Amino acid sequence: MEFGFNEIWRCLYFLAKSKGMTPSGLAGKAGLNPTTFNKSKREGSDGRKRWPSTESLNKVLEATGVSMLDFLSLAMGKDMTSPRFSIPLIKLNDADKDGVFSVLGEPLNEGEWDAIEFPGVSSKIYAIEISGDLFSPLYQDGTILISAVTKDLRKGDKIIIKLSNGSIILGELRRQSLRQLDIFSLASTGEEISLNLQEILWTSRVLWASQ
Repeated sequence: MEFGFNEIWRCLYFLAKSKGMTPSGLAGKAGLNPTTFNKSKREGSDGRKRWPSTESLNKVLEATGVSMLDFLSLAMGKDMTSPRFSIPLIKLNDADKDGVFSVLGEPLNEGEWDAIEFPGVSSKIYAIEISGDLFSPLYQDGTILISAVTKDLRKGDKIIIKLSNGSIILGELRRQSLRQLDIFSLASTGEEISLNLQEILWTSRVLWASQ
């Protein structure tokens, strides 16, 4: 099963239901605008999909005392005691090695990867561990990023980008056109970067970051 736009909204619906609340009640409990999770908020006036932000998700999990593993289990209609599965985990410093990812951004070469427990959702989901303080204060040393390979991006998304020269970039999407991707680097040095789409092998969206 692929974890995407519909699944993450399904998670929020089932989480609210499991706590005896409506999506509006769940948003309010997390200190968000009660309309944050309404169906009308899931699509912009231009028809583009609107994903819930990672900040909103973290507030919801903190307010309900639910772990990210349990939250994602709900996407598959499982209860929060369902068995866990393993997904690949690699340190960011090793993510630019040859043979670690396929040309589509899927994990390769099991010997280079560790593993962490996670609900079994898709081979296109993986975890990256931040090493050092390059991305501080946003992501501290040891922060785990759960990411899913996708081309379905929106402004404000935290994304991981693999370039044709082999390098990996973490950024926040600012603008996207038919030829170009404009991002703000998440490195502590922070800078605006414009990338020609021909430079990009694949992109993945950060679904969640550990605190």
